[in-house]
Amino acid sequence: MFVSSSIIPKQTKQPTFMLNLKRTLSHSTAFHALIIIILVSPLKTWGEDKAKDKTTKSKTEIEELINTVGKTPPEWFESVKLDYPRSLDLNWPQRPPTREWNNQRNVGQYVWDIINPNPGKWKSGIRFMHFMLKKHADNVEVRNRVMQTLGRMYFDFFRDYPRAAFWWRAAGVDKNESPQGVYLAECYWRMGNMDMAKELLGKLPNYYSAIKLWADMGDTDKALRVAGAFAESGYTDMAYLSAGDACRTAGKLNDAIDYYSYVLTLPASGRMAKRILRNQQRAQANIEGIKLYDSLDLKKVPDGTYSGNAPGFADELYVEVNVAKGRIESVRVTSHKEKQFYSAIEDTPAQIVKQQGLTGIDATSGATITSEAIINATAKALAKAAK
Repeated sequence: MFVSSSIIPKQTKQPTFMLNLKRTLSHSTAFHALIIIILVSPLKTWGEDKAKDKTTKSKTEIEELINTVGKTPPEWFESVKLDYPRSLDLNWPQRPPTREWNNQRNVGQYVWDIINPNPGKWKSGIRFMHFMLKKHADNVEVRNRVMQTLGRMYFDFFRDYPRAAFWWRAAGVDKNESPQGVYLAECYWRMGNMDMAKELLGKLPNYYSAIKLWADMGDTDKALRVAGAFAESGYTDMAYLSAGDACRTAGKLNDAIDYYSYVLTLPASGRMAKRILRNQQRAQANIEGIKLYDSLDLKKVPDGTYSGNAPGFADELYVEVNVAKGRIESVRVTSHKEKQFYSAIEDTPAQIVKQQGLTGIDATSGATITSEAIINATAKALAKAAK
């Protein structure tokens, strides 16, 4: 077993959270770890209200939604001009012919560098992918890659779940155990059918991204079991960090702090040292954010606008929080260097205002670190205001 009492500091009593995670490990099976970090963001295509609608829908209704809305282009589609560098190699080989990074030559690098971080390019990016779909109508390999990219773009950019689901299913991610199947399952849940989401997740290996989805759907125990399986694969820092995130989402703040604290005890050495150090920074920021907000009485915060900051993926992220009459009136990201932030910049502040707090926030899939930074920066701002 990967996690054992031998890695618990001898001077400390083995905490309850460790026993719980060890139980999850003993009931999990090893799996081949495959991580995809899809870094994301939103506009309003399918409709923000519909995207947030958790009204239960039948499988028949979901299928109809996918096969009607999902297969049609968005209403803005025809008004967007096809725009891409004519220097791009439209053959889109699986691997670029050279090791040189060239976002004006290689399609995948153009998508990553130019389209993803620039909301003004999102609609034209989707238009470009539809153009690529027609261009490669007879090339199964490239066409499949384009359909997967379309699914991701509709999901990441616009939270357009019917269209994301349509293109991911066209690419067969629900049949080939693709990691993107986790996001397809999230589409089913967001559209209103949790059973369809759980059924698909049950057919997939225990992918890392599934930890968050199980937690978001309210099954913290299942999220921790998947985290346990992931820890077995050798990614202990990521597993425990995600276990903490799952507990934080559920409002189990003491358990969350325990998991985050354990991440801080891991040795940061070898070829994974940089990743572990980054995750330790995240864990520490999350602990501080929880403690700051947990001790805060919002009603005692004077009216005014307050600033705070916290580490994001690229650098510090800054927010301004406006408080009036004991209520959070607004949260605004004022400065950041995130590149793959997607809907987190808009959605996370909106959730904080709606919840009037920092617990139970549904972090943006694929932009979890940015969401965390906004939450933690808000906690700092409010804590400073209360002093």
